[in-house]
Amino acid sequence: MLERFFKLKENKTDIRTEVIAGITTFLTMAYIIFVQPAILSAPINIPGSPMEGMDYQSFFGSVMVATCISAAIATLMMGLYARYPIALASGMGLNAFFAFTVVVGMGISWNVVMGAVLVSGVVFIILSFFKVRQLVLDAIPVSLKSAIAAGIGLFIAFIGMQHAGLLHSDPNTMVAMTNFGANPEYLKPFLLSVIGIVLISILMAQKVKGAVLWGMLISAVIGIPMGVVSTDILKEAVWRVPSLEPTFFKFDFHGLMGVGLVSVIVVFLLTDMFDTIGTLIGIAQRANFLDEKGRMPRAGKALLSDAVGTTVGAMLGTSTVTSYIESAAGVEAGGRTGLTSVVTAICFILAIFISPVVMMIGGGYMIPIEGGAPVFLYPVTAPVLVIVGILMAKSLIYINWDDITESLPAFMILMGIPLTFSISDGLALGLISFPIVKVLCGRQKEVSWLVYLLAVVFLVRWILMV
Repeated sequence: MLERFFKLKENKTDIRTEVIAGITTFLTMAYIIFVQPAILSAPINIPGSPMEGMDYQSFFGSVMVATCISAAIATLMMGLYARYPIALASGMGLNAFFAFTVVVGMGISWNVVMGAVLVSGVVFIILSFFKVRQLVLDAIPVSLKSAIAAGIGLFIAFIGMQHAGLLHSDPNTMVAMTNFGANPEYLKPFLLSVIGIVLISILMAQKVKGAVLWGMLISAVIGIPMGVVSTDILKEAVWRVPSLEPTFFKFDFHGLMGVGLVSVIVVFLLTDMFDTIGTLIGIAQRANFLDEKGRMPRAGKALLSDAVGTTVGAMLGTSTVTSYIESAAGVEAGGRTGLTSVVTAICFILAIFISPVVMMIGGGYMIPIEGGAPVFLYPVTAPVLVIVGILMAKSLIYINWDDITESLPAFMILMGIPLTFSISDGLALGLISFPIVKVLCGRQKEVSWLVYLLAVVFLVRWILMV
């Protein structure tokens, strides 16, 4: 049955190879199980955040379950419907945008933001049916797409350095390095983060499958005798699947049509779109899925799987679901059919039953502050953010630095995203400056009408927000 459905012999593979490839893909991206709930729960511990005062542990557990289930459903659909060895889960970058830019920065309730994610997912499904996503992909220049990915990478790495305790806000310079002599309580979690980065780097250099996950798990074990990682949760927690109640269908659609929320929906939509299509193309090239004209068969089904994943994820209570470039690890292990994705999906379901371990590793380290709110660091998951940021920065090589009409807008995006602590603002800087520079240089024909439209949308948004 598996042979007939997945055409294993035709794709020069077998069941054993596909199973190994599926497990390999899971190991390379399983860090999202730990990182996703840590990032979405982080605003609970930030004074003044709309989420301040919520039950951290129950919310953390609910997001973890939502992350696993949405990843399993989307990946299973990719395997059975599109029949590609590509796995999906909540996307890095968009989760940080959700938690820090929109919830903390804009002060918008997470229930409203989750509604924005749902809307973007539904729009995604509609656009997939009408093939609008391909139209947008063709309209945005390669330099800007590459800058978006790299800019998000810098943003993620910046957050990772904060979570490690290396950086903190400063009224004079905006950001400063932590003085460990004056703040010795920050030293141990920082050292554990350094250990994590070194471990992951060594494992990656040795081409160990699942290097990110193994490095994180090893550093968590090291953190126990250091006193940074507590095992109390393993004794206190009930070993059962956490409830989805805190996040399941918790939407608030009031205010979704405000100027700020419209731009948020656009960012969710466009960022996921660029990330997904880029991943599909990258995996297709590695696995030789492209036809003689450079097109990807069943691309529409793959894009629809991604859109459904985002919609289901929002219903369950997690941020935008997208295709993972880590799927390339499974492809390199021999995965060539949707059976690889089916195995990965099963692994995500099994992961739900280790929730106390997830909480122990990703729950954070609290530093009490006399007379103020405590500071929470995440020394085990912080190295993952830094490493993923490095991997995403590789797209810088695709920017045409010799053409100022391409490199200037790309640079605006690259620097704008981390410096404004906002993906939407960084994206706006690039999409507004791109047509302006092209027109002033007499090269307006190189700009798609859709880019002009997006530039106007972002410009109007800025004017109305002043």
